[in-house]
Amino acid sequence: MSDVVEAVHTLIDLMGSGGIRELDLSFGDVAIRLRGQGHAISAAPPVVLPGPGASSPAVEPRDTGSLITAPMIGTFYSSPSPGDPPFVGVGERIEAGQVVGIIEAMKIMNEIVADRAGVITDILVANGEAVEYGSPLFRLALEDTFVG
Repeated sequence: MSDVVEAVHTLIDLMGSGGIRELDLSFGDVAIRLRGQGHAISAAPPVVLPGPGASSPAVEPRDTGSLITAPMIGTFYSSPSPGDPPFVGVGERIEAGQVVGIIEAMKIMNEIVADRAGVITDILVANGEAVEYGSPLFRLALEDTFVG
C-alpha cells in the first residue's frame, strides 16, 4: 500500500511541476483522479489596427480584448473528440470557467477554461496543432469593455 501512496505523491509532484491541472488514471481495480487548482492564463494582447476601408462596428470595444493562452506544452484540440462540434466558435459568448478547448500533454487531456466572460473574436490555433506554454489560443472581447 505504501507503494501506491508514494506513486500518488510522485504524480502530484509531476502535476505541480508540469502545469497539469487534472489527472485521471486507472489500472486494474485502482482508479485515481487528481484535480489541481490551475486556471487558464491570460495575457495582454497586441494592439490590432483596422485595415484600410474597414468600417466601424455598431459597438466599439475600448480595447482589443484579452487572450486565452496555453497553460502548458501539448497538442490543442477544439472539441472533446473527433467528429464532435468545437467547444466554442467565433462570435460565441462564453462564461468564466467554461471549457474552450483541450491540450493533450503526455497522453493526458487537460481542459482549458476561460478565466473571464466575454465573446470569442478570433481562434488563433488550429485543431491538432502543437502549442507551447503561453501560445495564444483565443482572442476574447471582454464584456465590460463595450461602450455604445
